[in-house]
Amino acid sequence: MTSVLPTRPVGGKLIDQFEYGLDAPICLTWELTYACNLACVHCLSSSGRRDPRELSTAEAEAVIDELQRMQVFYVNVGGGEPTVRPDFWHLLDYAIGHDVGVKFSTNGIKLDKARAAQLAATDYVDVQISLDGATAEVNDRVRGTGSFATATRALENLAEAGMKDFKVSVVVTRENAGQLDEFKALTDSYGAQLRITRLRPSGRGADVWDQLHPTQAQQRDLYRWLLANGDNVLTGDSFFHLSAFGEALPGLNLCGAGRVVCLIDPVGDVYACPFAIHENFLAGNVRDEGGFQRVWQQSELFADLRSPQTGGACTKCAHFDACRGGCMAAKFFTGLPLDGPDPECVQGYGETALAARDADRVAPRSHLDHSHSGPVRGQPTLLGMPSLPPVRGCDESPLAGLSLD
Repeated sequence: MTSVLPTRPVGGKLIDQFEYGLDAPICLTWELTYACNLACVHCLSSSGRRDPRELSTAEAEAVIDELQRMQVFYVNVGGGEPTVRPDFWHLLDYAIGHDVGVKFSTNGIKLDKARAAQLAATDYVDVQISLDGATAEVNDRVRGTGSFATATRALENLAEAGMKDFKVSVVVTRENAGQLDEFKALTDSYGAQLRITRLRPSGRGADVWDQLHPTQAQQRDLYRWLLANGDNVLTGDSFFHLSAFGEALPGLNLCGAGRVVCLIDPVGDVYACPFAIHENFLAGNVRDEGGFQRVWQQSELFADLRSPQTGGACTKCAHFDACRGGCMAAKFFTGLPLDGPDPECVQGYGETALAARDADRVAPRSHLDHSHSGPVRGQPTLLGMPSLPPVRGCDESPLAGLSLD
């Protein structure tokens, strides 16, 4: 793949090459549906109800055809809960049959023994089971009563089927940051691999970020744990802001938004980052003329993101080369400038910036919310979250007509 911008430097470090963007993303996240049987308090896409405008099977196949032509290595498929979409298994086979690998995240609701055996016999597919506690007590407060049992049953089924290299995916919170060793032991017991990611103040995560994001002391403990265990644990470059503690963590350590990654949502909208579902980061739609390729290669938003940062408070910091200013989405959704410090800056600059915010300024929120409009079985109880009002164009039951047996 070649550079989108001709000014990309020749030679040098890989991170400097990627900063200017590529002709095609290395991988992308594709939320197939906003439908979900759970109502996790930190859901980055505020999922719950299906959006009736979501891409049809034929439109989804056309996107896969385009990704094959662009030589996209693989897609991270999520939601919502992707497996409740009726054509999920067809689209999985279609992608693999068109040389596009699939990594999908699921709460395990549909992974019975038969599906586990099917996945174990399929090449170029990876499965991530979501857990946010190494015990039911911790997990179910965030993800809902019974969700730990559902997830571990799916893990058992995958292990029994002989599935290789499947993952346990954990969002690190204040509640579970002290359970990293337990997560590793649980994952190892199934012959799986642990993947941990950062909590972002995106979607419903904005409502719980103040209460759930790790403390400064927990961040330092996480940094030390990653230095000791990082070679055997996946992070998806979630924690590159921690590199400002000193030694760089394993990985690319770069915000890849619009450079090497992006998001396609269920209705075909393309966002710069899976954690930044907001109109400010909307680059186009796959239904538009030229499809996804035109959005990726010609959108003004992506061109702007591929222009290396040359100003702002962070570039003047001695630790900028280590942390690269941190997470774009974390800054945006806490009301901080994109060229300023990450709200969890380990040098403390984020706390200072948060304290200096205009008291009358309201932090941005996503323009989309597909949360359930009423009670959900096993509703999370962590923070006693109030029910959210319904959203236009999304009045259907997310699982209408579907069997979850």
